[in-house]
Amino acid sequence: MNASVKLIEQVVPSTVSIHVTVPQDHHSAPLLGPERMGSGAIVDPAGYILTVNYIVIGASKVKVSLVDNSQVDGEVVAQDFASGIGLIKIASSGFPAAPLRSSQELKPGDDVFIAAGSGEENGRRVSGGGLTSVAPFDAYWEYSLDRALISTAMNPGLGGGPMFDMHGRMIGVVSLNLNEVGKFSLAIPVENFQDHRDELIRYGRRVSRPSRAWIGMYSYTLRKHLVVAGVLPGGPGETAGLKAGDVVLAIDDQEVSDRPAFYQQLWSRPAGETVLFRIFRNNAVQTIPVVSGNVEEFFA
Repeated sequence: MNASVKLIEQVVPSTVSIHVTVPQDHHSAPLLGPERMGSGAIVDPAGYILTVNYIVIGASKVKVSLVDNSQVDGEVVAQDFASGIGLIKIASSGFPAAPLRSSQELKPGDDVFIAAGSGEENGRRVSGGGLTSVAPFDAYWEYSLDRALISTAMNPGLGGGPMFDMHGRMIGVVSLNLNEVGKFSLAIPVENFQDHRDELIRYGRRVSRPSRAWIGMYSYTLRKHLVVAGVLPGGPGETAGLKAGDVVLAIDDQEVSDRPAFYQQLWSRPAGETVLFRIFRNNAVQTIPVVSGNVEEFFA
């Protein structure tokens, strides 16, 4: 462990455990479950808690457990589906807040550590390691980051916990367990909140960013081809007739050979516009028009 006991004692009071209840009929329930546990960090003494968005999507009830084992009610006040962060507010104030540091100056080799709720009697666990990558990242569910913090520090607990530098400054929100050699965890850089804090708190989302087309599909790249891995039930892709196994040759007559290129082309269109998918299915090429949706509205 590369962090001192004193440093760990300094940051742990700002960490929280989160328990979320979601209605059974919400679109996210079949994917993520109606009961979710997560971690978070207090980032403002007024009671704002930063976590990962997938924990709080569709939340009807939020319980926050503080480090002293007390429980308070929380409310989801902001969500950013593009970056993947969520913001919770608790009514009380005066809490110790984690200081924030932008990831812009971070580089591979920098030491980091993660503090997260373990889900066991409101415990906290800590894990240390080093950054192996500070670079773009894309995932199969129409998700991409310009910068992602990938480290050898294993996530010691529940998703949404804070990643810190060796001065106790929060640099990211732990989102994914990668379980690859030298790549154990992925964190969303904290500037996705820090740089847009006022906008997120005021409007609950990034209103200054134009909407972008959303299909509700999962995909992977195979031999320089984009393949549909699945479609979200009730999403625009399923409604239009896209199916698992479809090979996407082009959208709007622009050829795509990998996922980043697909996302770049797709997101150049605003939500609500029709996107033409040229696909290969059953030894034939066909075109499927898909009326794109808005992911924020779908999961509202």
